[in-house]
Amino acid sequence: MSKSIFLLRHGQTVFNAQQRLQGHCNSDLTDLGQQQALAIGLSLKNKLANKRQWTIYSSPLGRAIQTAEIVANQIGIDPSQIVKDVRLQEFCLGDWEQTYIPDIKEKQPRLCDQRDWYLMAPNAESYYAVKDRIEDFLADISVSDNAIIISHGLTGAVFRGVYVGMTYNEVFSQDLPQNAYFLLANDKISRIQCDIEPAVTLAV
Repeated sequence: MSKSIFLLRHGQTVFNAQQRLQGHCNSDLTDLGQQQALAIGLSLKNKLANKRQWTIYSSPLGRAIQTAEIVANQIGIDPSQIVKDVRLQEFCLGDWEQTYIPDIKEKQPRLCDQRDWYLMAPNAESYYAVKDRIEDFLADISVSDNAIIISHGLTGAVFRGVYVGMTYNEVFSQDLPQNAYFLLANDKISRIQCDIEPAVTLAV
């Protein structure tokens, strides 16, 4: 049986809103980020015929766990059952972590011409290191055939690229949405847009 995977990025964080790089460091979800996670959770709830068949896997970084817990609660899966997997965490962005993106681009304006400019950070994790851990995850027979995965922008792009065999340039030509998620099944990727409804509110 081939796997069916719902792949999503964590919601907007404080650092996202501030245009700061995170990598392996962390910042909490903003109110918008919580709303994005809630909306995706509600969307997933409506798509899963049997929630008991699905396992939630998350990057161990705080923003991904925070998103995963909101999604789990909306679906009706016990958050304590979330499987944390280091293979899903974001690229380490080396010396640029916590740095403001406009400051980096002001000092190195030509970076704007490169879609993979993040990886130019001194001591950053390499594309191939992340590709290797995603390949390992996809080949892992202990991973459920029905998986909901909460990862990150860049790692999620690599994940989709590995899944369908994209080239390096194709991987970094993808967008990194926080208001959409992806179904990976039968060697195809489907994007599911998930805009926030004005009436959507977090349950207390």
